[in-house]
Amino acid sequence: MSKDRFADIVVNRPVEGPFTYSIPEELEDAVKIGSCVEVSFGPKRLTGYVVGLSPDCNIKNVKPISRVLDRSPLIDTHMLELTRWLSKYYYSTWGEAISAAVPGALKKSLNQKRRVSQKEEDIPEYIDGSDTHLAPTPEQTVALDQIKQHIDDKNPRVFLLHGVTGSGKTEVYLQAIGHALKSGLSSIVLVPEISLTPQTVARFKARFEGKIAVLHSRLTGSRRASEWERIASGEPCVVVGARSAIFAPIKDLGLVVVDEEHETSYKQDDVPRYNARDVAIKRAELAGAVTILGSATPSLESFYAAQKGRYVLIELPERIDSRLMPEVEIVDMRDELSRTKKLHIFSASLKSWIDKDVAEGKQVILFLNRRGFSTFISCRKCGHVVMCKRCSVSLTYHFHSKKLNCHHCNYEMDPPDICPKCDSSYLKYWGIGTEKVESEAHRFFPGARISRMDTDSTHKRGTHEKVLSKFKDHKIDILVGTQMIAKGLDFPKVTLVGVISADTALNLPDFRSGERTFNLLTQVAGRAGRSDLGGKVIIQTYTPGHYAIQAARTHDYNSFYGKEISFRKDLNLPPFSHMVTLNFRGRSEDKVLKVSESLRNKLERKNKSGKIEILGPAPAPISRVKGTYRWNLFLKSDKVERITALLRDTIGARRRENGIIVTVDVDPY
Repeated sequence: MSKDRFADIVVNRPVEGPFTYSIPEELEDAVKIGSCVEVSFGPKRLTGYVVGLSPDCNIKNVKPISRVLDRSPLIDTHMLELTRWLSKYYYSTWGEAISAAVPGALKKSLNQKRRVSQKEEDIPEYIDGSDTHLAPTPEQTVALDQIKQHIDDKNPRVFLLHGVTGSGKTEVYLQAIGHALKSGLSSIVLVPEISLTPQTVARFKARFEGKIAVLHSRLTGSRRASEWERIASGEPCVVVGARSAIFAPIKDLGLVVVDEEHETSYKQDDVPRYNARDVAIKRAELAGAVTILGSATPSLESFYAAQKGRYVLIELPERIDSRLMPEVEIVDMRDELSRTKKLHIFSASLKSWIDKDVAEGKQVILFLNRRGFSTFISCRKCGHVVMCKRCSVSLTYHFHSKKLNCHHCNYEMDPPDICPKCDSSYLKYWGIGTEKVESEAHRFFPGARISRMDTDSTHKRGTHEKVLSKFKDHKIDILVGTQMIAKGLDFPKVTLVGVISADTALNLPDFRSGERTFNLLTQVAGRAGRSDLGGKVIIQTYTPGHYAIQAARTHDYNSFYGKEISFRKDLNLPPFSHMVTLNFRGRSEDKVLKVSESLRNKLERKNKSGKIEILGPAPAPISRVKGTYRWNLFLKSDKVERITALLRDTIGARRRENGIIVTVDVDPY
């Protein structure tokens, strides 16, 4: 029997492979399919992955593999199949897809075996990890019976678990996972962000003590390597983590859960720009495993798939113990402005309810998805707005630092005393952020204990945990925050949620703005009334008649879906089509525009069937960031493979055109 003397290897570079290397005699026993190796690639030494072996090769002067980096292959045949699909669908090379599945820090750590840091904590200490196996409600029983049957049959169906906030979706996950473990099968649970969903993760740890492995970005490479090896050992376990946990080296996968499946944080920003929800569905399909997508506000794509029968829809329409959904009041801020002739952060109704609930020893959450003190500074005489020097955005004033900041490039400057354009002193601070809300809350409610939670106030390690710990212990009466307080938190004493402005997301140039507004309002409203104390939600808005706001008022997803899906169909937007964005970036706007127009013309010539719609080029919503100009091309078709085939035929794996950086984003968010 002839030995395999040559290996097909892919590398983490934008060049299509695989490339053939010879296997030195001393490495013949170590090189296997899935092995991580070091190879000479041009003038550099790169990490590569073995995707094929053969005894013969018709290429002359083949370079040898330099060394093998792992003791046993990091990736198995199932993961090779998944990453191959990933590279084709999300328009990357196979090597880039494998590198996304096997983080560089992990490879380095596995090779060096550094000591695990004892300072790391999977779950913050402030979370109560106690958990009780609850008797399922009739609706949960119906859901579990279907899910368990498909797990036993190894039938890779996708279940969309649509349950209102507080309806017990997590308990369905837990009992389904428990059933899988009893059958000797492992599970993967994806959560949007580990740090923002600590209570959910704590429940998994409490229920399956000793069976939980947690993967997240705050782990050091050595700790991640330790968890990786433990998972790969083959013992049935439950992996909980954010996006990249979908690539965990689990054996005998039986169930994949994607909690809050609508969350945009499941979309990867770097190559390959995958959506972990869709990768989860594909991985489960390849493994013969069941997928549960859970959400109170499912993405339109997922709900449409359920309506068409591609997913199985399971509804949990009521909260546990028949608790009522919180009453939602819409406050028209136009009436407030007309009545008082002034812009107010707190409407009369919201102020009255805050006074009442704080006096009664209850807790309040105030939500605004914009940080900072003032959104911008402008001159009342000439209209000049103080802008970032490197980005096409206004600078935000932060009271704590007394500085103007750019939230895109971190440029910082002192606020001017006079207008830089006309030298007048009529400068005014406009707009509000969470810092301003916190400041005004201290002024209006002087006896209340108030804290803020946004990326500015929680950038130091451990701050996030300390704030939530104090809130849990009722050492905080009013918590002000951005979307990081809108999900995953369950505090019984929160009886009032105030949405300072429901309009921030509605005004964005994005066809998903209505969906994002409805999702955020529904999720943040769900923080109220999660105990027998009941709940009240007050939403302040200048557009009270918008269907997303009206549907959030009545907690009516179906009403929102009906209007939104009609709008998407009329404009042939997802889920009725697939979109791919080509982004062009460079220092010269003229050159960026020229290259984008040239590529558009090439695509038009090759689009002979006419089944791909090409739109643009047009400036990106923020057309300059960090001194770099950005323009977009949009491609639409009913099949994403049709678009990626056209792109591969036109630009291949190249990431630059005449010095301009080109990025491809499939199914952009």
